[in-house]
Amino acid sequence: MAGVLAISTVTAAFSQTNLTDTVRKPEDTVRSANSGFAEEEFRRGVQSYYRGAFNESILEFEKALSYLPGEPLILDWLGKAYYRSGIEGAALQQWKFAADLGYGGMLLQNRIEIVGDRRIVDGGYGFTQRFTESGSIPPVEGDILIYRQPVSSLANSDGSIWVVAYGSNELLKFDVNGVVTRRLRGPLNGFDRPMDIIRLTDGTLLVSESAGDRLAHLDSEGSFLGYYGTKGRGPGQVIGPQYLAQDSFGNIYVTDFGNARVVVFDAAGTPLLEFGQQNGAFRGFKSPTGIACIEDRIFVADSVYGAIYEFDRAGNYIGILVEEGTFLRPECLKNWNGYLLLTDSNTVSTVDISTGAVYENARTGNAGSLITSAVPDANGNLVVTDFKADEIYVMAKMTELVGGFFVQIERADASAFPEVVLEVRVENRKRQQVVGLKKENFLVTEKKRPVLNMELTGSASNNDVADITILIDRSEGMRASAAKTETAVREIAASMNGKGSVKIISSGSIPVTEFEGSPLELAEFSVLSLKCPYTDKPALDLGIRLAANGLINAECKRGIVYVTEGKSGFGSFDRYALSDLTAFLNNNAVSFSTVLLSEGTADSGISYITDSTPGKSYYVYRSEGLSAVVRDITGIPSGLYQLKYTSSLQTEYGRKYLPVEVEAYLLNRSGRDETGYFAPLQ
Repeated sequence: MAGVLAISTVTAAFSQTNLTDTVRKPEDTVRSANSGFAEEEFRRGVQSYYRGAFNESILEFEKALSYLPGEPLILDWLGKAYYRSGIEGAALQQWKFAADLGYGGMLLQNRIEIVGDRRIVDGGYGFTQRFTESGSIPPVEGDILIYRQPVSSLANSDGSIWVVAYGSNELLKFDVNGVVTRRLRGPLNGFDRPMDIIRLTDGTLLVSESAGDRLAHLDSEGSFLGYYGTKGRGPGQVIGPQYLAQDSFGNIYVTDFGNARVVVFDAAGTPLLEFGQQNGAFRGFKSPTGIACIEDRIFVADSVYGAIYEFDRAGNYIGILVEEGTFLRPECLKNWNGYLLLTDSNTVSTVDISTGAVYENARTGNAGSLITSAVPDANGNLVVTDFKADEIYVMAKMTELVGGFFVQIERADASAFPEVVLEVRVENRKRQQVVGLKKENFLVTEKKRPVLNMELTGSASNNDVADITILIDRSEGMRASAAKTETAVREIAASMNGKGSVKIISSGSIPVTEFEGSPLELAEFSVLSLKCPYTDKPALDLGIRLAANGLINAECKRGIVYVTEGKSGFGSFDRYALSDLTAFLNNNAVSFSTVLLSEGTADSGISYITDSTPGKSYYVYRSEGLSAVVRDITGIPSGLYQLKYTSSLQTEYGRKYLPVEVEAYLLNRSGRDETGYFAPLQ
């Protein structure tokens, strides 16, 4: 009996029914042989997918489908593998097949809608997008006062925000859930009616104190460093300073309400000049409020005249951007992707600096409202401070509020089962990463039941290390640029400061991996060490695919840096379309940056890939050098989170497909994903 029991147990373990037997006939009493073959291929496909071997997983899922045609779970996974491989058209096709079979419900329909929309609609929302309230941070909690009279805010890259509280003389830091994580009251003598806050180019903070008639200089965490300016009407003096701005040269501009002018300091706080008095065609400020610098053009709002005026960096009057009487009481001005973001009484609007056209983005209502600032945060929301209503609003785009987040479980590691580690990416519908989430923003379930011991063990957005692949153009035009190429590679490697790993790939007719290791080993890099010959027909698409494939399992912050003269020769994109290349990069969080060895712009194909990912374009001999290349890559927001929990499911000796679901919440928005994994075989 013991032997029979053992045999029956083993037989049960190896006859799992994770998949629907689509070839089984109604009169059959047992599952078909095809079902068992499909189970094995499916298991291998899932494991290959989680290893980042997406092409391999596609083959295995296709094999599984050949045994069980139309099996919806296999179709879903095949779609996922195609999606991560950048072949989104095929992914959508497989998902639609599964949906037509009644599989996936609203979750699959939402995924199809989002991915399909990304393929045909521009990646941005545009400055005319309407916003509505998605949440708020109340001024009191029970009997405890949190803040009084919020007047301005400053967004941080980790999703948190600084808020200046005029009434309670404080600077507060809130996380994405509206929880106070830091409260500052200034130096020993405290803040005296703080009004505005900006981040300077060196990462430090500057706060204007309207009753203190000075500017408080703080470090990045809010510790006091010193003061800029004093009270008075002379050079570098202010009376009732209000809003702040900084230009690309580091000069600081402050609207001096009491003297009806703008005062300019250099980055160290040394007074430079004042402007805004009556002069020629300009009749002078009456009540200067908001100020912003865009492309070193200085824009200043006047709350009495209800207009916006333009000046150059020297304070010379250029003209009027928005006619007088257009606004009721304009307050804050901020640079928002090349547009002016303006608050006026109870509205938030954007202003086109080329035409002066005004577009209303949000409105808080007519009763008891005075919006003094609106600032875009790291997650695409607008943080709005309402001075009169004594409230901080978080406003989201209407389409985002309705559509929710796009959540993807990218990896499940069950090698230490029952401990399971998930890598979960949270994005909005336009691929913008959602950062700053905490443990309480996630719900992990197995078969709809909450898991045990769930922890948030990591957030990739906090990483300061990146793995980089330098892709070197080996077209004939690069022969004369050997010295420039060496300069670019050495400078990029040096700016990594020995952190992360670097790989060099030559993009010739057939791409070649030339080097892989520590960036410190590239201090004496020479073009002569490259084995790939120059060619008239470099296969740039193959080079990009090879570079991106090598970064799939690299650091969470990762990117390709393409060193080139900017020319894409005939046949550069014969094998993979530009859309498939950018999808492959974006779906695996790989940025694509370009270092141009000649001044000017790159060819359209190269520019398209660069512009379609979070990467940027740089000139090799630009005055700032190339150290910013690595800094910009590590600074790219990442919505990837690592969650760990203890599973309660039975593995059936590692043969059973174990489901898991993750839901992410933030204020009034949420998104979810479902997947599964296999425990190790026993």
